[in-house]
Amino acid sequence: MPPVLKRRELGRALLARQMLLERADATPEEAITRLAGMQAQAPYAPYFGLWTRLQRFGADDLADALTGRRLVRIALMRSTVHLVTAADYRSLRTWVQPALDRELDTAFKKALAGLDRAAVAKAGRVLLDERHLTPKELGQALNERWPGREPRALATVVRNLVPLVQVPPRAVWGVGGAARYATAATWTGTPPAPAPDPERIVLRYLAAFGPASVKDVQTWAGLTRLHAVLERLRPRLAVFRDEHGVELLDLPDAPRPGADAPAPVRFLPEYDNLLASHTDRTRVISNDARRRVTTRNGMRATFLVDGQVRGAWKLHTDRTSATLEIGSFLPLSAAERAEVEAEGARLLEFAAPGAAHDLRLTT
Repeated sequence: MPPVLKRRELGRALLARQMLLERADATPEEAITRLAGMQAQAPYAPYFGLWTRLQRFGADDLADALTGRRLVRIALMRSTVHLVTAADYRSLRTWVQPALDRELDTAFKKALAGLDRAAVAKAGRVLLDERHLTPKELGQALNERWPGREPRALATVVRNLVPLVQVPPRAVWGVGGAARYATAATWTGTPPAPAPDPERIVLRYLAAFGPASVKDVQTWAGLTRLHAVLERLRPRLAVFRDEHGVELLDLPDAPRPGADAPAPVRFLPEYDNLLASHTDRTRVISNDARRRVTTRNGMRATFLVDGQVRGAWKLHTDRTSATLEIGSFLPLSAAERAEVEAEGARLLEFAAPGAAHDLRLTT
């Protein structure tokens, strides 16, 4: 029988690969590459996600990478916006195309009945290569050619069939703005890959999220029928099982710290992929905590104590002050409370340097 990895061991392995046991000495591009992308539906979430993972990180580091087109924001895994390198968008976007097609066939089936989607995609590509448009503007422009069709559905056809990036100043720290699309090929200067390399992508997932089951990989990707990919890779992988007997696959030399490895307090942003990339997520979040942080549109910002989600946080800022509200779901020991407060103070200093800070911790 394959060796058993207990829940805490799986959690420590995941935290090590996510740069959450020890902060990494890496650039934003290097970190995003190592993570195989970072969820970015909330425009500023990746700033906090990188701050919590890197030894040295300033908001300008990410802003410069976005404006310099080295990092892009694009719909990828689970049809959600991810921050990836300009190089990685090419392979990842091609790989997840079936999930984007499925979204059109389900959520927009009625609105798109009888529509020539390829023609809509082509028209949208022409419009966006002329100027950057918001989703609403894109839908309205397409509606002039296809009157009677729902503008939102028309815009989604383009989003899902043509690789699109959300361009700056969207998600630029301290600037921001409405989401505006450009075609990824024009923005980055390179087209998407003509064919995916699923084995390479799955190996990268395991490096960032393993050990994992076939269902875990599918959960992260938003794809189905990946069993054959894992079977082709099996000779190159280590095999384990969890306490429930589920088979887990992993890179043989990937880090798997012991259950007693220290896990410092860490603050995670909204939608962090740490909490969205496995079927069984109890390695880092209990089922009760998961219910408490899950919202209609995603997941609240959370914090970790001893490798588990212990509560949620929210930051309020204005011109002169910043307040960090931290709510713990379970009582904290005196040592844990001190560590949460110290890390919260660091977060405030990162998010609002020079402002008056107020930290409110409740249990």
